[in-house]
Amino acid sequence: MAGGGGAFERYHCDPRADVLGLVPGGAGEILDLGCGGGALGQGLKARGARVTGVEKNPRAAAAARSRLDRVVEADLEGAELPFEEAEFDCILYCDILEHLRDPAALLASTRRFLRPGGRIVVSVPNVRFYPVIKELLFRGRWEYADAGVLDRTHLRFFTLRSIEDMLAGAGYRIERLERKNCAAPKMRILNRLLCGMLDDLCTDRYLVVARRAGEEGAP
Repeated sequence: MAGGGGAFERYHCDPRADVLGLVPGGAGEILDLGCGGGALGQGLKARGARVTGVEKNPRAAAAARSRLDRVVEADLEGAELPFEEAEFDCILYCDILEHLRDPAALLASTRRFLRPGGRIVVSVPNVRFYPVIKELLFRGRWEYADAGVLDRTHLRFFTLRSIEDMLAGAGYRIERLERKNCAAPKMRILNRLLCGMLDDLCTDRYLVVARRAGEEGAP
């Protein structure tokens, strides 16, 4: 992923305005797992937050160090992360879980870093996106690409149900769910005529805000 300049910018330097709007405004200490070049964290720092990032890619980690308060260069599945229990108000998992062998294990193991009442923000591609289904059903094809839902670096694939089950299994309760609708205009019109019955098929990516289960009364 650290190849050509265009690929690097796409993977590591996206400011992710869609995610920025989901991070609680009162979150002062934020952990960005798979922070890339730190563009999202830079936006959060502009709001007054202190941002720590973890990034495996050396080139991206170097870029992030110029933007974030602290960067740990580490493999999320192969390193013991050097953080304290209850250190962060918010933990971000933005388009990183699909690149892991065991994303549920990461969600569970990093749960201890979240403060009581804290939130996690998750961004995950949806494998039920209709172009993927169409190619599979009508052409018998499952072809990887340089980007998108079938990015060739993805190890795991998710539907809304599997995302919900994974978060519940890791001890979280979803409190907000947003869909990124990248469907073609004709598909959007059809979905409206069907009163949203095709929402999941029109969704390229799910954005989730969750908190630890059992903290329903927390602010």
